[in-house]
Amino acid sequence: MLQNEYICSKFKDLNASDFIVKPFDTLLNDGTTTWKTPSNIALVKYWGKRDPQLPENPSISFTLNNCHTVTTMAYQKRISRETEFSFEIIFEGKTKDSFKPKIQKFFERIVDYVPFIKDYHFIISSENSFPHSSGIASSASGMSALAMCLMTIEKRLNPGMDTSYFYKKASFLARLGSGSACRSVKGDLVVWGEHEEIAGSSDLYGVPFSTKVAPVFKEYQDTILLVDKGEKQVSSTVGHELMHGHPFAKNRFQQAVDHISKIKTILATGNVQDFIALVESEALTLHAMMMTSQPYFILMKPNTLEIIQKVWNYREAHKSSICFTLDAGANVHLLYPKSEKEMVREFIEKELAMFCQQSHFIHDELGSGAIEIE
Repeated sequence: MLQNEYICSKFKDLNASDFIVKPFDTLLNDGTTTWKTPSNIALVKYWGKRDPQLPENPSISFTLNNCHTVTTMAYQKRISRETEFSFEIIFEGKTKDSFKPKIQKFFERIVDYVPFIKDYHFIISSENSFPHSSGIASSASGMSALAMCLMTIEKRLNPGMDTSYFYKKASFLARLGSGSACRSVKGDLVVWGEHEEIAGSSDLYGVPFSTKVAPVFKEYQDTILLVDKGEKQVSSTVGHELMHGHPFAKNRFQQAVDHISKIKTILATGNVQDFIALVESEALTLHAMMMTSQPYFILMKPNTLEIIQKVWNYREAHKSSICFTLDAGANVHLLYPKSEKEMVREFIEKELAMFCQQSHFIHDELGSGAIEIE
């Protein structure tokens, strides 16, 4: 696809080849761009992927608001090319060379789609509103922020790009950095992975969930209980790879497909009780797959289980609609309607904070996706 030949992609499913562009004849000398992009929490989980960063099953997530990454990408045209890519990384005010291998791999994966990255030296400065690598999908917000910055540069090089294409390609690029990152570009509910009942769904990028959503789910709350703020013992990348040859993989992938169909109905009807049952089942199934891998591993901590039991007890005693979900880590996401906000938060402070590291938790809610900061 040539420059200035961006097709109107609002109603078109795009292929990977649609995102390839030829090198630009004219380049900008320098500039900066800044984006704030959110984390997300999957309701139906994806666990298992194939090259290049394609999901074995579809997933759907709530886009968050308060858990986010802010990334500024400064770029300057290179005089010489001693290396294929040239970049520096500053994380929360300090040089972070340990992040370089991941960004290097990301650039290698996306260079055919954004060839101009070879022409610039980048200074990438990021900061999180939450602990990095602790199971709050920091790679999702971090990689989606990079993708948004790169797409802003491409749009500056090619102003004729339409908005739909911009966001689809941003999600496509983000996915090549971290699978779940493709769900952090838009909001407030995003589907990633082909599913016959979700119009426009694709393995290549996330799409906003566009069918009916009952009012109760449009203002849902999420409090993240930070049971363990350290880095996970096993990376999600390793965990995904262990699904190859997993004895329960085939059934799990089909279960996720079925759960997308079910949650579509749940979201439309506002059936909170069915939502609770499906979301908690998905969380426990995710960890069951980890515990039955070879090698097997456990990312939950004793305090994770203490919290889950207390949530069940509270829900029964108060006829509450609170439920939990888990990512690939020890931390617990508590999901609940806005109408229960005050009561649930009092419960958290009195009975659950003690199980969090340094009594630390983060109140969050549904967000609308990535925001450019001028």
